[in-house]
Amino acid sequence: MHHDCIPAIVHRDISSNNVLLDLEYEAHVSDFGTARILKPDSSNWTSLAGTYGYVAPELAYTMKVTEKCDVYSFGVLMLEVLHGRHPSEIITLLSPELLPTSSSTSTSNVSVKIIMLKDILDECLGEPMDVVKKEIMYFVKVGLSCLHGDPHNRPTMQEVSVELSRSALNRPSFGKPFETVTLGDLLMGEF
Repeated sequence: MHHDCIPAIVHRDISSNNVLLDLEYEAHVSDFGTARILKPDSSNWTSLAGTYGYVAPELAYTMKVTEKCDVYSFGVLMLEVLHGRHPSEIITLLSPELLPTSSSTSTSNVSVKIIMLKDILDECLGEPMDVVKKEIMYFVKVGLSCLHGDPHNRPTMQEVSVELSRSALNRPSFGKPFETVTLGDLLMGEF
């Protein structure tokens, strides 16, 4: 929508209610009722639209629409899929780390340093197999990068797509066992 359509389309309501799965479990975005065409020579101001809990902070405050608003919503959706429910508590705890300040990469928030990745995963799924653990760490890292408070520091959806499509063999190692990885570890550095 952002890179393969001319002009680009911003959905403005990426949420679990607006992603449908087909018979092969392939995801499809639905409900384009709030979508807007991005005009490069326009300021793209709008009224607030979207589902509470998925709306990018800058859209809520400035009403300026960019493709990075959808990136933020996608990050929330990624965490929701792995967490098994909307990750509002996690996002609240991460907020100080994701805000666009010079200290945001220092992971100074003590709670973020001690929240174990394994503790935020959906308990209904049980312990992930070893081959899946690296994938989960990588997916959460990509999802967290989408939630950055400064939209300029979020990846594009094209970059996210490339990262999520990479072969597991081509993904970097975290250097720590899955059981010891914290959200603070995943917030540090780029994907």
